[in-house]
Amino acid sequence: MTDRLDESLELLSSVVCFGGQQNQYQHRSAVLDCTMQFSVFLPPQAEQHPVPALYWLSGLTCTDQNFATKAGAQRVAAELGMALIMPDTSPRGEGVPDDEAGAYDFGLGAGFYVNATEVPWATHYRMYDYILTELPELLESAMPLTELRAISGHSMGGHGALMLALRNAGRFVSASAFSPIVNPCECPWGQKAFSGYLGSDETSWKAYDSVELIRSGATPLPLLVDQGTADNFLDEQLKTDRLITACEVMNFSAEIRYQPGYDHSYYFIASFIESHLRFHAKHLGLR
Repeated sequence: MTDRLDESLELLSSVVCFGGQQNQYQHRSAVLDCTMQFSVFLPPQAEQHPVPALYWLSGLTCTDQNFATKAGAQRVAAELGMALIMPDTSPRGEGVPDDEAGAYDFGLGAGFYVNATEVPWATHYRMYDYILTELPELLESAMPLTELRAISGHSMGGHGALMLALRNAGRFVSASAFSPIVNPCECPWGQKAFSGYLGSDETSWKAYDSVELIRSGATPLPLLVDQGTADNFLDEQLKTDRLITACEVMNFSAEIRYQPGYDHSYYFIASFIESHLRFHAKHLGLR
């Protein structure tokens, strides 16, 4: 599965998993101006022909490894013939700025999938362009992947997945999220990140806000959201009801499910990841 690899990709580790390969790579990102790591699960079908991919965006403090080791997604992905692409959550490395106080919700591990415009963040914190363009172009030229893509994520990554899909009609065939930050313009996590990365002009924030994008007439696509009712971030940070209201007002079809008793953890993700993979498989032409 590695004979097509671009010379700019360095394979860091590789293990056999459900008949496929769970690999970790690093490369020099021109968009982020730093060295980035990411993980890829290639199902066994990739030995025979190119396969479509699901991009998974992780949440605050995470790296490319959280989903790979905790979600249990590879079994179903191997059955379906779906690649899993797991990027990091922010630029990293020497010279990449971080929050001076070492906060978990800004700086390293907290890129929020935006293109920063403010100093000193603008040079490196361009995760929007990295996920939308640079990483797919690199992988689709170097690995047995088709140009069919779906996208999903958790918390901050759920925000990124929904927002990227809503802003770029046709780029992803479907989108889903667990516990997403759906209205970051109106919650403490989003307000802190957006004011730091994008500046004080709140009108510019709306381009990265899923509720605002739907209110503004975003092109519909297949969309699935799961939210646990025991999630301690639900009321202050996640505000799922605002997404439901926006979809109802705009007649935007989406399946948004409250799951009783589930929290914000990877136990929640592991419990429902199979239904998300099968949801995306239908739109990727796999089932």
